[in-house]
Amino acid sequence: MTRKQRRLAFVVGALAAIGAAVGLSMFALRDNIVFFYSPTELAAKEIKPGVRVRIGGLVKEGSLVKGQGRAVAFAVTDTAKDVKVAYDGILPDLFREGQGVVAEGPMSADGVLRADNVLAKHDEKYMPREVADALKKQGVWQGEGEKK
Repeated sequence: MTRKQRRLAFVVGALAAIGAAVGLSMFALRDNIVFFYSPTELAAKEIKPGVRVRIGGLVKEGSLVKGQGRAVAFAVTDTAKDVKVAYDGILPDLFREGQGVVAEGPMSADGVLRADNVLAKHDEKYMPREVADALKKQGVWQGEGEKK
């Protein structure tokens, strides 16, 4: 084997090893990847029950319903579509209707997000870029300091 052939074999072997490492890492992390959607994007996709998603938008006015104990239900909206959310836990202090929220959890068969994590945003400048862009498209962006 010539020197050039050994070098080529080494490069091909190194690329194969790197590819295998990346492939194994992605395979191991496949259950931990959570995709972010706005309510309109979520309505356009067919999400299977049990798939974890993260949605963001505004808590719809008049949608907050408190159940027994710590159980609450509310709707997240981007003014075009709504997604119902059920949560059993303590809501953040800044959580209220009309404010930004990010909820994460599995989708149920009836289309309700069974949130196990709810984050309240006190204003839109801390909102994820995707949610802020969706709100800008709908014309309900309330943020200040927008980059020009």
